[in-house]
Amino acid sequence: MSAQMVEKNLVSVLTDSSFAFRAAELLPLSAAPTAQYVVFPGFCDVHVHFREPGFSYKETMVSGSAAAARGGYTDVCTMPNLNPVPDSLPHLRQQLDLIPQGGVGVHPYGSITVGQRGEALADLAAMAPHCIAFSDDGRGVQSEAMMREAMWEAKRLGKLIVAHCEDNSLLHGGYIHDGAYAAAHGHRGICSESEWGPIARDLRLAKETGCAYHVCHISCKESVDLIRKAKAEGVDVTCETAPHYLTMDDSVLQEDGRFKMNPPLRSAADREALVQGLVDGTIDCIATDHAPHSAEEKAKGLEHSAFGVVGLETAFPAVYTHLVKTGLVPLETVIRALTENPRRRFGIPTRDSFTVWRVDEAFTVDPNEFVTLGRATPYTGQTLFGRCVLTVADGTVVYKR
Repeated sequence: MSAQMVEKNLVSVLTDSSFAFRAAELLPLSAAPTAQYVVFPGFCDVHVHFREPGFSYKETMVSGSAAAARGGYTDVCTMPNLNPVPDSLPHLRQQLDLIPQGGVGVHPYGSITVGQRGEALADLAAMAPHCIAFSDDGRGVQSEAMMREAMWEAKRLGKLIVAHCEDNSLLHGGYIHDGAYAAAHGHRGICSESEWGPIARDLRLAKETGCAYHVCHISCKESVDLIRKAKAEGVDVTCETAPHYLTMDDSVLQEDGRFKMNPPLRSAADREALVQGLVDGTIDCIATDHAPHSAEEKAKGLEHSAFGVVGLETAFPAVYTHLVKTGLVPLETVIRALTENPRRRFGIPTRDSFTVWRVDEAFTVDPNEFVTLGRATPYTGQTLFGRCVLTVADGTVVYKR
């Protein structure tokens, strides 16, 4: 029997049966001698940008959900840098009303501060029952007093503070890592301290307030060290990194906007520290920071392009190819970081959802095949392993190849 026929029969069996998978369960399927299929729990991404309301030319709830399903995701958490910013219940409702029903679970964030401007606390109490957590993603909360106030209120409400850690005073107009490539090509760099400095501050505040604290998209070795130490001291902290930080560093940079993201790709030593942090449990979650922009916004080179790349449709193949197949990270560790860990931290149930992958199938990344409206990815042209065959969210088939 051909692999195509096996796949068709496999999908038929799975969609016609009442399967329920526990969050930590892995079920290998030996469907044929030449094909390796694996069933995983539905992936959960706690950091995506679906751009509605306000920026639907970049992405919509429908296109973002379709991209998530094609990447094996059955739940995603959408960031609040929108128009209007979800800083009050009426503003949050504008986003809630756009979420498609009966498919991929979409869980919005509320913002920490009004308009994400860092000047006044948003209406956290009103939003708390309707949002997954609070974040000012895209902007760091610059004021220690404001972050302390936010943590005390989030602690009272039983919600997570999820922090984009960036000290604006240390940016100096930078847009890529302050490393070898920036020096060799005359680019302005972003120093690592602009990330780890605010993390150090927030860890101290989290210890003081007892707030549950989650750090977005860490990219440098100092951040790993700080979080590892804080966990050992009993601070209620978790963190995430993205596939591109685990699999790339600034040695791969090109004069192309598809390599521009915030935080930037850093050094090889930073990447190695992130991989080690994933292996030893310091890093809890792999999150894509899926951030689509228009072609025009990403066609202006490293200096002038918008920050952000897409990642939902390449996340598992990238980490499977670069980390699992190379023996750097066990498959079980990767799957926990994509499923069990984010669900447990953010309180998102599996909902009898799963995804089927053919892990031995190679393909060349072609952004024109994406279903996201964004096309900018640093993986363009790479050969990766792993193709999604089927994604079922809460008993509904949301993607079938």
